[in-house]
Amino acid sequence: MYFLKRRAKCNRPLSKSASGWSHLPMLLQWRTETVATTILISPAVMNEEEKVELCGLNFPDLDVHDSSLSMRESRIKAKRHVSLKKKYAFAKKAAFAIFVKATEMSAVASSSRKALWECCSQPFHNLTSIHKHVAAQHQEEVLCHTDAILQQLTGSQLAATHSLFDPLSLGEGIVGTDETCDGFKASDCLRDTNHVKEENMTSGPGEVLLYYCYCVVENPRQICAWQRALCERLHLTGKVRIATEGINGTIGGSKIATTLYIEAVLSHPLFKSNLCREDFKTSEGGAHCFPDLRIGVFQEIVPMGINSDHISYKETGIHLSPEEFHKEVEKYLSMTDQLKSDTILLDCRNFYESKIGKFQNCLAPDIRKFSYFPVYVDQNLELFRDKRVLMYCTGGIRCERGSAYLRSKAVCKEVYQLKGGIHKYLEQFPHGFYRGKLFVFDDRYALSSNTEVISDFLSSAMVITCLQNQVPFSGGVS
Repeated sequence: MYFLKRRAKCNRPLSKSASGWSHLPMLLQWRTETVATTILISPAVMNEEEKVELCGLNFPDLDVHDSSLSMRESRIKAKRHVSLKKKYAFAKKAAFAIFVKATEMSAVASSSRKALWECCSQPFHNLTSIHKHVAAQHQEEVLCHTDAILQQLTGSQLAATHSLFDPLSLGEGIVGTDETCDGFKASDCLRDTNHVKEENMTSGPGEVLLYYCYCVVENPRQICAWQRALCERLHLTGKVRIATEGINGTIGGSKIATTLYIEAVLSHPLFKSNLCREDFKTSEGGAHCFPDLRIGVFQEIVPMGINSDHISYKETGIHLSPEEFHKEVEKYLSMTDQLKSDTILLDCRNFYESKIGKFQNCLAPDIRKFSYFPVYVDQNLELFRDKRVLMYCTGGIRCERGSAYLRSKAVCKEVYQLKGGIHKYLEQFPHGFYRGKLFVFDDRYALSSNTEVISDFLSSAMVITCLQNQVPFSGGVS
């Protein structure tokens, strides 16, 4: 099975350089029926045999039409017009090959590990094993690249100087699409890491970043492909959710890598006017805090279970800085019981989070996940009637739509929320009104800003959570 049939012809010869095949893109003509489509593929993806036939990326062990492919992919393919089927098959094969190419190890690393490919922190010694891994674990990422390639193939015009893939990123072993966003190429947002030693990317002090951004994302798959390329290049692990309503990420790596990541995100045209450096919450940690890297496109960037068209982040509550929120809580705690009845300090996290840490005298709903929050509100509307509500959560993202949902009921006097969440509050007030530990959704399980313990619930909460997620629990956390 070949990526490019023999009928694909070269428009210019490959050039040989001292370092191997040059990164100058090769123009290939690919014809389907009466339609001629021009694409550009970097020779960096070709080995010695491939330069002869231009189609040496073969996959004898992979059936791209295998029935085990996801139903979602099948639906996408079924919707394609008959005339696009060949282009779609070509795009899918190309996307798969590029992803596999991105997992290749450097010559030095390969000789030390005795493996040729590495993905999800696992070494792979032959093509069959890496193909099976990518097919089983990375369909979402392959689909991201497939859509990007297909859009280029079916475009009305494609300039010969506009390459489909960024040659630099291919040369570095990481793929970035050149889809444009307001005239800005996504590959331009990949950081130049040539000045950084490879070992510095994966060693030294590490940290975990937590951030989100609500904004209109017209092409989530483009952002997905870009995020995948960026995180792979910087050796980051974690989770990134992307939707038409924005992006939500928590990633870990070396401080050098996370700094480059922040710079890349802030330089992207979609986020540079919606995010600032202060929106990134940092804590001690690293790539070891997550088992792997998971990036995907979802309906919501935080799962509340309600269509964002019905409850929008644009209808959120009033944001209070940590200083303003601290003053509000201080005033609330100094009130008499009668005056306190006019204000509710609301924790909108899950019950196992508030059990190990919370603000004093708060209302902590007994909910297992955030999608139950709307149900809780609906069942307790009288509780919120004519009240001032001060909301908070871990990093602020759940309060965005949570406060919007509460406001949509038109029962509260005012709804406020803690900007940046508990995370930002503890940066400024480690010994403030928050008591206990801060639960986090990674292998650290909890963060401590003070020595106070409000509950011995941590261990049992970790066991419950780990059983649900089928991950090991370390009792040492408590």
